[in-house]
Amino acid sequence: MPLSDDQPHTRTRLPVGEQPSHQVTARQPRPVRTLLTVLLVVTLLVIAVSVANRGRPDPGSAGSGTAAPGSGDGAQAGAAATAPSGTKPVDTTANGIANGFPHTDQGAQSAAANYATALGSAEMFRTASRHTVVDTVSDPTVAAAIQQRLDAAFTAENNGRFGLDAEGRAPKGLTFVSRTVPVGTRTTNYADTATKVEVWCTGLLGLAGQGSTRPVAENWYTLTLTMRWTGSDWKLTDFSRQAGPAPVPGDQQAATAEEITGAVQQFGGFRYAR
Repeated sequence: MPLSDDQPHTRTRLPVGEQPSHQVTARQPRPVRTLLTVLLVVTLLVIAVSVANRGRPDPGSAGSGTAAPGSGDGAQAGAAATAPSGTKPVDTTANGIANGFPHTDQGAQSAAANYATALGSAEMFRTASRHTVVDTVSDPTVAAAIQQRLDAAFTAENNGRFGLDAEGRAPKGLTFVSRTVPVGTRTTNYADTATKVEVWCTGLLGLAGQGSTRPVAENWYTLTLTMRWTGSDWKLTDFSRQAGPAPVPGDQQAATAEEITGAVQQFGGFRYAR
């Protein structure tokens, strides 16, 4: 006899393992679909990263750069110009000054750094050694004109301003210090035949020793060297100098006269290359 709606129903719950097969199948995971989903997500991430990095400059590349340090976007170009290339310095010299630089932008910058060091040395205050320096770093076609220009600047009167005699000699018991240290270089208009390189320098200048009335002091300046490719090396054709840029002086106690004299005598200079 059929059951009426008001009659109670009896339900039997089977254990999971004994339930109908179509119910168990509906709850099973789908490993193939899950794997495809993961692969799709990874692929999309790789594509997104590739698109985001497209067009970015290589951080290891070094351009010549023309902007002064600290001038916004151009500052990075200037930093790249100053960054070392890893190229070994030249191993040839003439009269103690490096020569034989490569016919490249970096070769021109290396030449400018070494020439700035020579032009800022104590040898420039003595006529004979000054002529040797100028003949070594200058283009032969303009060397005489540069000699005349510098002879007019390094006069006996000028030497006296630094406590030297007319021949550029320091008083007995004192050591004359004139040393230039290139901090960085940049090319402003490089070409295969001629180029202009700015060298940011710090320098030491003065008389070291007890009783000096002109103690050694530091100064900051920028040398602009115009050079020509002579067929075998970069050589100087013109130069100019301007003050700075100078950093804020550090809070550091000045050395004694003996310490400065010892440092000058014990620490040699460098040859410079990118």
